[in-house]
Amino acid sequence: MTTVGGIHAYSQWFGRPDAEVEADLAAFTRLLLKWNATQNLVSRETEADAWRRHVLDSLQVLPLIGHLAERGRPRRVLDVGSGGGLPALPLAIAAKGAPWQFTLVEPIGKKVAFLRTVIRELHLPAEVRATRLAENDSRETPGFDAITSRALAPLPQLLGLIAPRFGPETVAVLHKGRDHAVELSESRLAWEFDVVIQPSATDDRGVLLRITNLRARSGS
Repeated sequence: MTTVGGIHAYSQWFGRPDAEVEADLAAFTRLLLKWNATQNLVSRETEADAWRRHVLDSLQVLPLIGHLAERGRPRRVLDVGSGGGLPALPLAIAAKGAPWQFTLVEPIGKKVAFLRTVIRELHLPAEVRATRLAENDSRETPGFDAITSRALAPLPQLLGLIAPRFGPETVAVLHKGRDHAVELSESRLAWEFDVVIQPSATDDRGVLLRITNLRARSGS
C-alpha cells in the first residue's frame, strides 16, 4: 500500500494542516489493512489500491457537506452501517480541529472494536453506537446535519432507515453504483426528495447522491 497524495484538492475543508491530515490518513489505512487480514472490513481485492479506493473515495464527500461548517455551530454527522469506517473515519480525520462530531452506527462487534481502536488511537471527534440503525430510537439520534453511507442497502430501504433522522436542513451523501438510476426510480414510489448526482472521482461506475428534503410520499 502506498499513499499517492490527492488529498490537497480537499484542503479547504480540513480542520488542520495538510501534512497532519495525510499522516493520520496513512495511519488509518495501515490499521485498516492490518485488521483486514483477519476481518472482512473491505474487499481484499482493493487492498493494493486502498488509498484511492477507500481514502480518496471517502474524502470526495467533503465538498458536498463542507458548506455546513459555515453555519457557526458544531456540525453533527451520522454514518450508517459504518463497517470499516468508510467514509466516516477519513472524514473525521479531515475534520479534526474543526467543529464536527461523527456518530458511527455499526452492529457487528469485531467491526465496532476496529472503529473504536482507530478513534482512540487517532483522537478523532467520533463515537460508535454498537447497534443497527433500525433498532436505535430516533429520539436518541435527532438533528443530524449530514448523513453518510457506503454499500449498506438498496436506496429505497436506505431512505427508510435514515428518514427518521432527517431534519429540514439535513443533507445525505450516499455512495451508489451503476444501478443508481434504477434505485432512484424505485425510491420515488415511496419517497419524495431532491437529488444531485455527482460522478465518483474514484470509480467510473459509481456516483454520490446528495439528497435533501426527504419525506414520505403522500399515500405511500
